Amino acid sequence: MAARAPHGTNQPPKIIVKKIYIEGHGGHHGGAWKVAYADFVTAMMAFFLLMWLLGATTEAQRKALADYFAPTLIELKQKSAGSYGPFGGASLTDVDNYPNRAGQTGTRALTVPAGAEGGAQVGTGEKGTLKDQAALNAQDRRNFSKLRQQLEQRMKANGSITKLGKHVRFVETSEGLRIDLVDNADYSMFDLGTTALVGEADQLIGEIAASIGTMENAIMIRGHTDSLGYGNPLDMNNWMLSSGRAEATRRRLAAGGLPDARFERIEGVADREPMVAKDPTDPRNRRVAITLLYRKGEAGGRGAMTRLASR
Repeated sequence: MAARAPHGTNQPPKIIVKKIYIEGHGGHHGGAWKVAYADFVTAMMAFFLLMWLLGATTEAQRKALADYFAPTLIELKQKSAGSYGPFGGASLTDVDNYPNRAGQTGTRALTVPAGAEGGAQVGTGEKGTLKDQAALNAQDRRNFSKLRQQLEQRMKANGSITKLGKHVRFVETSEGLRIDLVDNADYSMFDLGTTALVGEADQLIGEIAASIGTMENAIMIRGHTDSLGYGNPLDMNNWMLSSGRAEATRRRLAAGGLPDARFERIEGVADREPMVAKDPTDPRNRRVAITLLYRKGEAGGRGAMTRLASR
């Protein structure tokens, strides 16, 4: 407030400021305890999450989680020789890397493919793909042997095609079991120069369809001709004839009950793969080859097949 100036002077009045402090008794007392409580709840949540992870994961998964949060592994790789190489500074003999001998404990697993060829065909254990392939290959070979016996019995039982036994040859190749239907100078499976099956050949292919109908193997059909040409190759040639005969064989097998999904390749090679190489015009070069392919995934066992004796 302003004091009254003394009489007879021109001095300005003095201003006195009075500050009053009011003590509050019901106000805020601070929130430090809330922060501490929040930290405690967070720690408990992390603890229970850790307990859940320990109970819900396998030992290998827990080891992987521990390795992920272990900075020593990163430091080891950074300081190792060849850190920028294929193994990132690691060696096959490192204790903490790839186990390769008895008693060595490592954080990683190294699988060397059988044959060291790489790719997806790795592992020879009880559930390894190569072991499964070997077993399937052996099963295919047994099935092929039974098929041959069954087809021979069918041909003997059907008197009208018994004579065609000498025209049927069974050969195991690296791709599977090949059934060759071969012509000779006295008999042809197709009418000369056409894709029309003769009656006996039609019955024979029907018997083949019945024999292989229950099998799972994919089928490849390849047509072959001799080297004899045509007057006008634009109208008909050996490429067209071999392809047409392969397709005619496929249609007859399909009519015998084989589903379309079983057929993997239908092709004609004209006279490029003669059976009698020294005489390309020999009638035995005219043939249709029906191949039961090894089931997919069994490539590991291919190439080791032995050729069956041709009749």
